[in-house]
Amino acid sequence: MDQGSPEAEWREDCAPRRVLALFATKWTSMVLHTLHARHQGAARTGVLLRSLPGISKKMLTQTLREMEASGLLTRHVQGSVPPAVEYRLTALGQRCVAPVELLYAWGRENADALDQLARRPTARR
Repeated sequence: MDQGSPEAEWREDCAPRRVLALFATKWTSMVLHTLHARHQGAARTGVLLRSLPGISKKMLTQTLREMEASGLLTRHVQGSVPPAVEYRLTALGQRCVAPVELLYAWGRENADALDQLARRPTARR
């Protein structure tokens, strides 16, 4: 199948679906944004935990592991006691920040439109 064909655009491994899979959890984009916008691309676990209200330590750890496995960030252990762990955006992570920032900027500029959306029963504000 030709990559430029309409059928290729809807395959399970097409680029739009892979983008959606990358950001399937809300915390992935939030971690990317927070590392980029508030911490110049690197932060320790505790700093990230305090920077992301509403995330549990367990969910942060799970999200960071998934992001590390996908190549969005790297984990650096400093040899102190107890060990200090810092997460840094990779070059790939930096590339993925741009669309997140565009989406977040759109959200800030269109908060009124977001306010008009029907509230989902499971959504928390």
